[in-house]
Amino acid sequence: MTRTALVIGAGVAGLATAALLGKEGYEVTVVEKLDTVGGRAGDLTVEEFPGFRWDTGPSWYLMPDAFEHFFRLLGTTSEEQLDLVDLTPAYRVFPERGAPVDVPSGVDEAAELFESIEPGAGQRLRDYLDSAGDSYRIALDRFLYTTFSALKPLVHRDVLTRAGTLGRLLTGSLQDFVDKRFHDTRLRQILTYPAVFLSSRPESTPALYHLMSHTDLVQGVRYPVGGFTSVVESFHRLALEQGVQFRMNTQVTAITAVDKRATGLRVRTAEGLLEELSADIVVSGADLHHTETRLLPAELRTYPEKYFAKRDPGIGTVLVMLGVTGRLPQFVHHNLLFSEDWSTDFAAVFDGPQPERPLDASQSIYVSMPSATEEGVAPPDHENLFVLVPVRADASLGHGSLFRGSGTPAVEAIADAAVDQIAAWAGIPDLAERIVTRHTVGPADFAERYHAWSGGSIGPAHTLRQSAFLRGRNVSGKVAGLYYAGATTVPGVGVPMCLISAENVIKRLRGDSSPGPLPEVGA
Repeated sequence: MTRTALVIGAGVAGLATAALLGKEGYEVTVVEKLDTVGGRAGDLTVEEFPGFRWDTGPSWYLMPDAFEHFFRLLGTTSEEQLDLVDLTPAYRVFPERGAPVDVPSGVDEAAELFESIEPGAGQRLRDYLDSAGDSYRIALDRFLYTTFSALKPLVHRDVLTRAGTLGRLLTGSLQDFVDKRFHDTRLRQILTYPAVFLSSRPESTPALYHLMSHTDLVQGVRYPVGGFTSVVESFHRLALEQGVQFRMNTQVTAITAVDKRATGLRVRTAEGLLEELSADIVVSGADLHHTETRLLPAELRTYPEKYFAKRDPGIGTVLVMLGVTGRLPQFVHHNLLFSEDWSTDFAAVFDGPQPERPLDASQSIYVSMPSATEEGVAPPDHENLFVLVPVRADASLGHGSLFRGSGTPAVEAIADAAVDQIAAWAGIPDLAERIVTRHTVGPADFAERYHAWSGGSIGPAHTLRQSAFLRGRNVSGKVAGLYYAGATTVPGVGVPMCLISAENVIKRLRGDSSPGPLPEVGA
């Protein structure tokens, strides 16, 4: 008999899981509360200014091997699905003081840059990247593509021979690991900023995550033409090819269970009608906190509220989408503005308000300008800017203007400060006057649209207590047939991790406790 599956959420994890389940022979239905697929990986166009388009979520295409492997599991390739462009430079850094620094991809090129800034740093970077590459490979082979349902993968000789090194990398911080090797503030920040991609801060992120530098400085940074919207469209297309059905504008109100076994979902349609959908298994690609504390009764919760009380929700963000008239040669595709002493920035995000740093103060922010690479994302002689400002994961900061027409004062003040900072640091004094359209998103939008725990935008921080098997399990401990995928479960945050989480659901269903990726189609 055909097995059936219900997947909660049509974000990246939901789409990927649905496609792989379809490949496994399941009859799959995805239930999504919004009217579009992609979840946080959304896009924006505006009627009043046609020609502008923004990605409103992920924008860095890293870990190309994870994308390629996922596509090959479904009998295709990245080349067939996407039009990828290598970015040169990979990104530009704007220090608070001093000239911008263009960061290239490639070991030789990166080493040359480091040497030009700090004599001796070139060779130290080569050694650093050798270590990062080794850590990346062991992570892929042993710690990412696994359900942690067996001990054997963790006592493999590849792990045991590196036990001392891995122990130091896990218990030491990324900040300390970098600071011992490099002295120039700019170089330290280039190597530690990837902690933000992990929804964390450098001093709380295990040094093992220096492997992130392998993904940008060695593997390189690419851009999928069409933005991440094109990536989402490819996942959606592949799911449809596997026979997956979609129920859009449908809110899941409960996961149903009989005798502690998942039986399906209770949903509310766009017309307000209540329905019950049945299936053999349920996979939630929704936020784990929402899944456990809102969709399950107390007695069936593996992760109750008290579990989350001790966890770090990671970073929140204020997003600012700007349409600007005239060209901005000051920027490349990816741009990072770094405060000279960013410890206060991170403290405000993770520890709460800092007296010496008001909400609308300058800080370390990210600016993406896809119009530097792709025509058609902005009208002629215009640019589209996507600005990401890290803030504390706190829904009480309020909404942006995108979904409500106007933003709350706190969110708009943060956006104003970001525009002023960009203008000052990049030497664009008339930037504010050149903005023809502006839209913002705040932590409350993440909480309401995506049920994001505490209004976080990326997912729980990758601290030691929230990494690998300590991050949780991708299966309910109390409800048979209930599984989890996405950034809030293992292996972690980011689009590649969501793809891997989908594959780990398949491994869990197969009873496959082996480490490493599944065999690819035709392999």
